[in-house]
Amino acid sequence: MNGLKSRSTVIAAAIAIVGLFMLYAFWPRAMAVDLGAAMRMPMMVTIDEEAKTRVRDAYIVSAPVAGRLLRVDVEPGDEVIEGETVIARLTPASPGVLDVRTEEQARAAVEAAEAALTLAKAEVRRAAADADYARAELNRTRTLRETDTVSEAALDRAERASRSANAALDTARAAVSLREADLDNARAMLMTPVEADAKAAGTNPHPQISIPLRAPISGRILRVIQESETVLPAGAPILEIGDPLGDLEIVAELLSTDAVKVSPGDRVIIDKWGGDDPLEARVEKIEPWGFTKYSALGVEEQRVNAVIQFSGPGETRARLGHGFRVEARIVIWESDQALAIPSSAVFRQGDQWAVFAVDNGRARMHTIETGHNNGIMTEVQNGLEDGDSIILYPGNRVRDGARVKQRELE
Repeated sequence: MNGLKSRSTVIAAAIAIVGLFMLYAFWPRAMAVDLGAAMRMPMMVTIDEEAKTRVRDAYIVSAPVAGRLLRVDVEPGDEVIEGETVIARLTPASPGVLDVRTEEQARAAVEAAEAALTLAKAEVRRAAADADYARAELNRTRTLRETDTVSEAALDRAERASRSANAALDTARAAVSLREADLDNARAMLMTPVEADAKAAGTNPHPQISIPLRAPISGRILRVIQESETVLPAGAPILEIGDPLGDLEIVAELLSTDAVKVSPGDRVIIDKWGGDDPLEARVEKIEPWGFTKYSALGVEEQRVNAVIQFSGPGETRARLGHGFRVEARIVIWESDQALAIPSSAVFRQGDQWAVFAVDNGRARMHTIETGHNNGIMTEVQNGLEDGDSIILYPGNRVRDGARVKQRELE
C-alpha cells in the first residue's frame, strides 16, 4: 500500500514538473525592440545637391585680328594686372603657299607692273626733256624782252609753257612712284612663307612688330586655351582670366520640383568641398529657364540652375577655384526647438501616421500629426510629448499592448 502511494506521488510530481516546464516554455515573453525617444532639438529640412564653383565674370581673351600667335608664356594661376600684364603677342600671319594658277597670275601681275614702271620712267624722261626745252625758251624770251624784241605776251606764254612742263615732269615722277608701289604689291603676292618668317625674325631692315595683348581685368589666369604658336583667325579664343577669390559663386542644378521650394536668400551649407568646416552661403537667384538632363541611370530629368553666393570671409575658401565640386545643402525650413522623432519609428495606419509608444513595458499605438520630414527625423506636431519612449523599426510582430523590452547590444 505504501509502495502504491509512493508511485502515485512520483507520477504526480513528474506531471507537475512537466506542466511547469510547458508553462514556462509557452509563457509570452517581452519582445526585444530598439527604443528611442521624442525630444526637442534643432531640426532642418534641406535640399542636397552636387554643385560646382565658377567665376562670375570670366573673360575670354581672343585674337583682335587675324595673325600669328607667338607662344603664350603665362600659365594657369599666374596673377595679372589690368592694362599692364602682357598675356600674349600677335604678329601678322605668314602668307599661304600659292597654287600653280595663283602663282602664275601673280607672276603675270609682276611682269605687268614692271612694264608699267618702264613706261612711267620713259614718260619721266620725255617730261624732263620738255621741261628743259621750255626752260631754255623762257630764258631766250626774257633776253629778247629786255631789248624789246618780243612782246610782253610772248614772255607770258613762255613762262606758262615752262610751268606746264615742270608740272608734267612732277606728274610723271609721281606716276613712277605709283608704278613702283604696284610692283612691290605684285611681288608681295609671290612672297614665300620662308621669306615672311625671315622678315618677321628681323633679318631685313624693316622687321614686323608684334601686337601685345594686355589683361582686361586684374585676377588670375584660369586656363590657357591656345598655348603653342599658331595662326589664328580674328576672334579665336586664347586664354581665360578671372578672379577666383573675390568673384567666385556656386551653381547647383536642382530638380525643377525642388527648385520651386527654394527662394532667394535661403541659407546654404557648403559641405564636402575639401576643407575641415562647412562654408556659409545664400541663394542669390533661381534661373527661370529649365533644361533636360539625363541621370547616370538614363532617367530624363528637368533641371534648373540655382546661383549661390558665398557669405563668409574669402579667406575660408581661398583654396577653391573655378569648376571645383562641392555639395550644397539648401535649407528650406529649420527650427531650434522642434519636437522630433526618428523617421524609422513612423508607419502608416489607415490614412493617418502612427507610432508605438512604450508605457510600463507595453507597446501602445499612438496616432500622430506630423510636420516636416528630412528623411532622418520627423517633426511631431500632435500626439506625443517630449521624452516619450517609442519603438524604432516596428515590425509585423509588434501589436498594441504587446510586452516589449530594450534590445541588448551584443
